[in-house]
Amino acid sequence: MRRSGLLILGLCLTYATHAYSQEQTEALVEQGLQRLEQNREAQAEVDKENEAARVLEKQYIEQLKIVDGLNMYNAMLQRQLNDQQTEIDKLDFSISNATQIERQIMPLLVRMVDALENFVRLDFPFLTQEREERIHGLRILLEKSEFSTSEKCRRVFEAYQIENEYGYTIESYKGRVQLEEQQFAVDFLRIGRIALLYRDLAGEKVGMWDPVAKQWLALTERQFLRHVTKGLKIAREEISPELITIPLYSTLEVR
Repeated sequence: MRRSGLLILGLCLTYATHAYSQEQTEALVEQGLQRLEQNREAQAEVDKENEAARVLEKQYIEQLKIVDGLNMYNAMLQRQLNDQQTEIDKLDFSISNATQIERQIMPLLVRMVDALENFVRLDFPFLTQEREERIHGLRILLEKSEFSTSEKCRRVFEAYQIENEYGYTIESYKGRVQLEEQQFAVDFLRIGRIALLYRDLAGEKVGMWDPVAKQWLALTERQFLRHVTKGLKIAREEISPELITIPLYSTLEVR
């Protein structure tokens, strides 16, 4: 009986020991599995951090490229700004000179118009109203601020050119002549600035301007009537140009 009891007790102790060992083993296995899970989670976190680091590195490299491009662009802009500043300095200098030149040109233009007016007054009295109106228009133009100095110069030079062309052209136009106390309508014949003649509308009387006496002179010689009539036709392009005889004021006899 006693041996049986000891055997049973030994079996119980053995079973208990085996059960305890199995529990210990299961606990260790459970701990191992938990650690493996923790390691997998830690590795996943590390991989995640590594991926984030690679993304940041890639973004950093891209940003460096952008910064390099911006630095090159800024350098190019700076060169352009330097060139523009150089041009601005040149323009400022030109404007300064232009202002000084303009201050000198305007008085010159006024003197030119004065000289032109005096010239017209001393010249043969042809197209008097038209020429005086042109000079009056120039004086008004010079006082207008909305016109540039270049435009004012152009208009003054244009007026001089017109006056210059009168010297080598032939022209016919209508007007009136004051001879002594009589005034009558005539056809004028201007031959450059050599002679200014007239013929009355009836085609009977002719005369010319005496630049020395500053008056109209009647021409009594019949040949002058013929030549003045021919000259009027030439001026009107009714006949081909040909030689005509005109009187010289120094040889005229005042009638």
